[in-house]
Amino acid sequence: MHLIDIGANLTHESFANDLNDVLRRAQAAGVVQQVVTGTSVASSAAAIALHAAHPSGLFATVGIHPHHASDLNADALQHLTVLAGQPGVVAIGECGLDYFRNLSPRDDQIAAFHVQLELAEQLHLPVFLHQRDAHADFMAVLKEHIGGLKAAVAHCFTGQSHELDDYLNLGLSIGITGWICDERRGEHLKSLVQVIPAERLMIETDSPYLLPRSLRPKPEGRRNEPAFLTEVARVVAEARGESLQQLAASSTAAASNFFALPAAQHDAQALSA
Repeated sequence: MHLIDIGANLTHESFANDLNDVLRRAQAAGVVQQVVTGTSVASSAAAIALHAAHPSGLFATVGIHPHHASDLNADALQHLTVLAGQPGVVAIGECGLDYFRNLSPRDDQIAAFHVQLELAEQLHLPVFLHQRDAHADFMAVLKEHIGGLKAAVAHCFTGQSHELDDYLNLGLSIGITGWICDERRGEHLKSLVQVIPAERLMIETDSPYLLPRSLRPKPEGRRNEPAFLTEVARVVAEARGESLQQLAASSTAAASNFFALPAAQHDAQALSA
């Protein structure tokens, strides 16, 4: 069984001291490839560096998270454009809108979202999207660009039925995280994943965040990691009435096609480190 984690924040400081162990555990669990999320100029560059160290197993997105939208000035855009042309970059993002925290003003978020979608259009790269409590504005911006985008995935989908319908009608793929494993707030996702076409359903950990609450035995600490993608896959498969092998095959094919990933190989460097 092979899995692909389409959203892992491996440049996060919580992985600084044991990343090779994290990668070994992922490989042992069958998570053969991971897309490392870029959320700023610095983290995007770090994600590219991880690809250089693990060229067959780790790939990078390049983007500015809406929390950091106010940082996207002309200089930052120039840096992003250069980074986006580097080997191993498979998408623009994480980009979008986040009105839950509003760590950047909403006007700055909308402007940065437009700019990054334009960059994705220019470079013919798919986009890795973030939306929280901003559905109407998010859809309005996307509709201006969707015709020129190669592809788009709604990362860490946690929304309601009408939001999923809007995304699917616009042609988006959907990323499901361990949110679906949370009996307090993610139960509604178990019915919604049933209507997502298999070729547009991908899975992710969003590690180190969103540790699956259904995971047994519970790991020490609260840090999520790519090896735990197997629990997300298990819960999604059960919700869809599929075997784990079926879900693994379809989600892996969807991710490989979406990001144009090469055939997976064992990461010898991670396994031997």
